[in-house]
Amino acid sequence: MASVPKLVLLALLCSCYHSLVAHARDARSNKVLDIESMKPKSVCSKPKAVPSSANGTTVRLHHRHGPCSPTSSKNKAPPTLEETLQRDQLRAAYIQRKLSRASSGVQQSNVTVPTTLGTSLNTGEYVITVGLGSQAATQRMLIDTGSDVSWVQCKPCPQCHDQADALFDPAASTTYSAFSCSSAACAQLHQPGCSNSQCQYSVTYGDRSTTTGTYSSDTLTLGSDDVVESFQFGCSHVESGFDDDLSDGLMGLGGGTQSLVSQTAGTFGNAFSYCLPPTASSAGFLTLGAGPSSGSGFVTTPMLRSRQVPTFYAVALQAITVGGRQLNVPSSVFSGGTVVDSGTVVTRLPPTAYKALSAAFKAGMKQYKPAPARPLLDTCFDFSGQTTISVPPVSLVFAGGAVVDLDVSGILLENCLAFTANDDDGSFGIIGNVQQRTFEVLYDVGGGSFGFRAGAC
Repeated sequence: MASVPKLVLLALLCSCYHSLVAHARDARSNKVLDIESMKPKSVCSKPKAVPSSANGTTVRLHHRHGPCSPTSSKNKAPPTLEETLQRDQLRAAYIQRKLSRASSGVQQSNVTVPTTLGTSLNTGEYVITVGLGSQAATQRMLIDTGSDVSWVQCKPCPQCHDQADALFDPAASTTYSAFSCSSAACAQLHQPGCSNSQCQYSVTYGDRSTTTGTYSSDTLTLGSDDVVESFQFGCSHVESGFDDDLSDGLMGLGGGTQSLVSQTAGTFGNAFSYCLPPTASSAGFLTLGAGPSSGSGFVTTPMLRSRQVPTFYAVALQAITVGGRQLNVPSSVFSGGTVVDSGTVVTRLPPTAYKALSAAFKAGMKQYKPAPARPLLDTCFDFSGQTTISVPPVSLVFAGGAVVDLDVSGILLENCLAFTANDDDGSFGIIGNVQQRTFEVLYDVGGGSFGFRAGAC
């Protein structure tokens, strides 16, 4: 496999940080985890989300397969961990393929991402509720920092998956408009189609699921009354591969031209944040127009970008600590950059780094018997007979000295360490959504930095 090019800094390192450490808890002592807290709950717990910014617009966010989610099917069991991780591998492989083909350099304004490719849709983990159209029809949409084009299922839809809400009806909205084939919005799409003088989009995801339809615009309502005029999205009429999903569509939060973040940069500022809850039975949030990270309890580190693939956002991971001790791994091991992704489940590390992490974590868990490996996860433990377990703290150290002490919910996935090694020997990595749990993760795209605030949900 081709080596992944190094991502580059979009912004210089800030000379002052509010804090250099984002503590989930005390990083020097073991974290005690109640076994019962690791088991799925059938009741939605009271929200504990606390957004940092009152200047933007905030919507509630839920895990799509949990009891809080309006897209959770009561007639079908959620996917098993094995099924989830199989799909997760498709997504991670797609991201790596995209970055391996890209050349390094600073993002240019005339670069766009082909809309005929996207990450694996079925790995989308979190859903928000928005209003679309002049009558603000309710739409439940997966969020995805690895995609740019947003879309919903629209009438007529002869080949669509079942969803939580009625299909969006363009004819019922007085503000709906389809883009013409000669429009600037259509020209931004990669290899757009044309039907009856209307622009046609097509997205094929990494798991080969597809959506095609008319590229359009309409009014988007976020929260109670925040309105985005002329929001650009795909009105999907033909789909395949989404059989186990009840969401109405997808909201692209990537760095490309078509994403919600880029479209609302003039209104909410070129920044957003989210907090992914510790379990599927609790709620988090998504905020557009998140405020500056300084003075707000965030630790910050520069954002890395690829010139040819501006969709993805990345950081410079420099070290990892376990139990307060830094792994004996040179920082050059991480030189390919590490993508921060909302849809990837478990964190991918270069093989050298993962081997050291696994060994150190096993040493800190030596009081528990090893358990058989699971797909992607080979550092597993037998917790039978235990009511609580003691977990050594794990911290991620980023450029500029920013340290993120992972919440205990961000270290283990069921009975296994929620990290895995890349398929090749490259220095590329991905920080998955398990490791992001309970943190408000701030994507300050305009300022070229990431922020992490502990205990936000």
